[in-house]
Amino acid sequence: MDIVAVDWSGAAVGAAGHIWSAHVAQGALVDLHNGRSRDEVIDDLIALRAQSPGGLVVGLDFSFSFPAWFLRARAFATVDDLWRAAAQEGEEWLTAGVPPFWGRPGCRRPALPAHLRRAERVITVGGIKPKSVFQVGGAGAVGTGSVRGMPHLLRLRAAGFSVWPFDPASPWTVMEIYPRLLTGPVHKRSRADRVRYLESVRWSVPETFGPSLAGSEDAFDAGISALVLSDHLSDLAALRQTCDPVTLLEGDVWRPPKIHA
Repeated sequence: MDIVAVDWSGAAVGAAGHIWSAHVAQGALVDLHNGRSRDEVIDDLIALRAQSPGGLVVGLDFSFSFPAWFLRARAFATVDDLWRAAAQEGEEWLTAGVPPFWGRPGCRRPALPAHLRRAERVITVGGIKPKSVFQVGGAGAVGTGSVRGMPHLLRLRAAGFSVWPFDPASPWTVMEIYPRLLTGPVHKRSRADRVRYLESVRWSVPETFGPSLAGSEDAFDAGISALVLSDHLSDLAALRQTCDPVTLLEGDVWRPPKIHA
C-alpha cells in the first residue's frame, strides 16, 4: 500500500507554492514536491491510483465537511449535497461576508450552534486545537482551503477512490488528516525546531528531501504526515464506512492509535 499526504492550500493566488505532496512507498519517502495547482494535484492522485494495484491511501489536510447543524439548515441530506453546493456556491461563501462564515474584514465571529465538528472538539495537541471551518479569513483560517477542497472529493470518488468515512472500504482511500496529530507538538514555524525534529526521527529520509523538510513548514507537514501514516498500514487497511448518522454528515479526522498529547 502506498501513502500520499497533501498539505493543502486554499489561497486564491499562489496556492501551488504552498501545496506540498509527499509519497511514501514501502516505508520510504520517494517523492516530495510542490508547484502544482489544486486541479493538478488531484489529476496526479487519480493517475497514481491507476499505478497502485496494491492500494493507495491519501491524506488531505482540509475539512471534508461542516458541523451537522449547517448541513441540516441547508437541507443537505448527505455530504454529497454539501460538496456539490461548495462547487456551485463556495466562492460566494468565501467572499460575501455572510454568517456563519467569518474572518473577512468587518465580519466578526458570530454566535453559532457549534463552530467545530464533533471530531474536532476532542482534538488537542500540545494545547493547540483545530480552527473552525467557518473561519474564511484572518490568522489560521482553514475554511478557505476546505471550501475549495470539497468539490475535489467528488472527482476523487468518481475516479474510484473511497472517501472515508462516508464510503464503503476500498484499497484506494482518501481521508482527512490533521497534520499536528501526526507530527506532535513541535514548533513547526521554527526552522531550527524542524531541523531538531528531523535529526531525531526513526525514519531514513533521503538527503535530497532534507532541505525541503527543514526549509518549509508545508513540506514538513506533508512529509512527516506521510511517514507517520506509513507506520500504520494495518490500521489504514482496517478503515470502514461509518454507520453513525452524525459522522455521515460531518466526517471524521483520522487519528493514529497513539497520538502525541
